[in-house]
Amino acid sequence: MFKPDFQQIRRTCGSVGGNNLIQMTEPMAGTDRPDALLLLTSTCPYCPTVLAALNDLVKSGDIGRLEVVNIGAHPDIAQQYGVRTVPWVRLGPFELEGLRSPAELKQWVERAGTPEGLAEYFHELLKEGALPKVSAQAARDPAALDALLRLLGDPDTELTVRIGINAVFEGLEGSRALQRTVDALIALSMHRDAHIRGDAAHLLSLTHAPSVQPHLQRLLADEVADVREIAREGLERLSALG
Repeated sequence: MFKPDFQQIRRTCGSVGGNNLIQMTEPMAGTDRPDALLLLTSTCPYCPTVLAALNDLVKSGDIGRLEVVNIGAHPDIAQQYGVRTVPWVRLGPFELEGLRSPAELKQWVERAGTPEGLAEYFHELLKEGALPKVSAQAARDPAALDALLRLLGDPDTELTVRIGINAVFEGLEGSRALQRTVDALIALSMHRDAHIRGDAAHLLSLTHAPSVQPHLQRLLADEVADVREIAREGLERLSALG
C-alpha cells in the first residue's frame, strides 16, 4: 500500500514496456467508499483525463482504491471484462465507457452503494440498448431486480426502458430470484398508473408463484382494458404450468 503519485503513474502507464499493472491504495478505515478499476492504453487520448480525475478522487478519499491496467500490455484483462473501448472504468457496481468528466465520475461515486444509483445506472444502460449487460448483472445480483422495480414504478420511466426491464425479467422467468420480487410486484399492481399495473401483471405471471393468482384475478376487473387483457394472459400462463 502506498500513496498514489500521479506523475509516476502517468509515466508508467505511458510506456507499454513499463509496469502496466498498477495498484494504488488509500487507507479508508471505517468507510464504505467504492473501489475503482481503470483500463487504458498508451495511445488513448482521453485516458489521461479520466486517470487524473480518478486519482483526485482517491486523494480526496471518495474512492477507496484505484487499480490501473494498460491493456496494451495486459490484453487478457480486457478480454476478461469484455472491454473493447477505453477508457473503461469499473466504479463499485458500475461499468463506465468512454470519456467522463471529473464531475460525472464524482457523481457515480456518490451513487455507488445506493438503490437510486443502481436504478440510474440501469436506466442509462437500457436507454443505450445495453440489455445483455443489465441481464447479466440481474442474474448474479439480487439488488439489481430491486433497482429495476424502482424504475418500473416510476411513471416517468421511458417506454424503451420499460421494454428493457420486461425483457430482463422474462429472462429470469420462474427463477427464485424473480419469486423474491412477488411482494413488490403486488404493490405495483395496485399503482394508480395503468402502464405500471399492466407491467406488474405481466411480471407477476413470470414468477410462476401460485400466490399471485388472486392478484391477477383482481386485475381482471381493472378499469383499463389493456390491464385486464394482460392479467388474463398471465392467468393463462400460470394455468398452462399445471
